[in-house]
Amino acid sequence: ARMGRTVVELFYDVISPYSWLGFEVLCRYQHIWNIDLRFRPAFLGGIMQLTGNKPPAMLPKRAEYLLKDIKRMAKFYQVPVKISGDDFQRIFQTSSLAAMRFITAMDMTKPEYLEPLSREFWIRFWSQHEDISQPENILTVARQAGLSSELSQKVLEMISSPTVKDRLKQTTDEAVKYGAFGMPAVVAHYNGKPHLFFGSDRLELLGSVIGEKWLGPAPS
Repeated sequence: ARMGRTVVELFYDVISPYSWLGFEVLCRYQHIWNIDLRFRPAFLGGIMQLTGNKPPAMLPKRAEYLLKDIKRMAKFYQVPVKISGDDFQRIFQTSSLAAMRFITAMDMTKPEYLEPLSREFWIRFWSQHEDISQPENILTVARQAGLSSELSQKVLEMISSPTVKDRLKQTTDEAVKYGAFGMPAVVAHYNGKPHLFFGSDRLELLGSVIGEKWLGPAPS
């Protein structure tokens, strides 16, 4: 019999390429490790504001490094992130608020769509370099994720409701309470306490803490 499963929460925002890397690896491991993976859509802009953090690419030397780092990580993690120098400008000019509210509303309506829907947002923004901030783009993403147009429309109407706005804000606040200052933020509930891991390159360490074997980023 398998022992009690470790609850692992993944706080993410689709504007974050590192979140996509962490998301895909944890999706692969949810069937290998004895974990109960919970997707926690949150708002990166809110986390930055609450913690006084700044986008790493604002520092030119760091931006230079990030370009190489994300390309190497994408290859190693087998996730189709495509990045070039002008992407940083694109991120600064794009708000993921509507997208994250849409994902939150979906979580409240039909959570089984959370994984494919989130993935399609990343694919659209990070592989196809298309916009994700306008309602028509959001509906396109929903269609790609296999949602009916009735459901997509219903969920889109929910994004301006106080319930959805509050839920996203609450999740964002919760991430900060756990100690998050950026994304992805992974929280493993193990031995009666939460353990925070920042970034997509700490999943090996996560495994070690919760007593699970790391088999590389793309376990077969």
